[in-house]
Amino acid sequence: MDNRSPRTKGATRYTWPEVTNVAEPKHIFTDFDTDDGTYVEENGDFTCTSDVMEAAKGADAIYTDVWASMGQEGEAEARRKVFTGYQINEKLMSVAHGDAMVMHCLPAHREEEISAETFEKHANEIFDEAENRLHAQKAVMYLLMKDDEES
Repeated sequence: MDNRSPRTKGATRYTWPEVTNVAEPKHIFTDFDTDDGTYVEENGDFTCTSDVMEAAKGADAIYTDVWASMGQEGEAEARRKVFTGYQINEKLMSVAHGDAMVMHCLPAHREEEISAETFEKHANEIFDEAENRLHAQKAVMYLLMKDDEES
């Protein structure tokens, strides 16, 4: 059974979104061309804000990752404090489109970057993303390991 939103099926127009909003704490912002954190690119608008609710407003997809990645274990506690308030949960999802997708590259730390309730509600989408990554990795391995004489 396919539980994905009808907007995601054959969604070529979503290859590059017209508007991309990123929410992150102010002191984490990367370099942008303007002082207000807005970066406008040829393919659309890219806005960085510290207001997670504003960034999620009307969104078709909400994406998160762990707050401390591999190699950042020593920073985990400090990063948890910095990112408190940036959790994907049902309150955040209430301002996105009603059928918005939730994406997470896994592994997830439930009740940190994503609530358990929201994770379970969007588990099919999240695990589809993980499965797609597996197929991409297999393709890379094939290309790296094949004989030059194979076509």
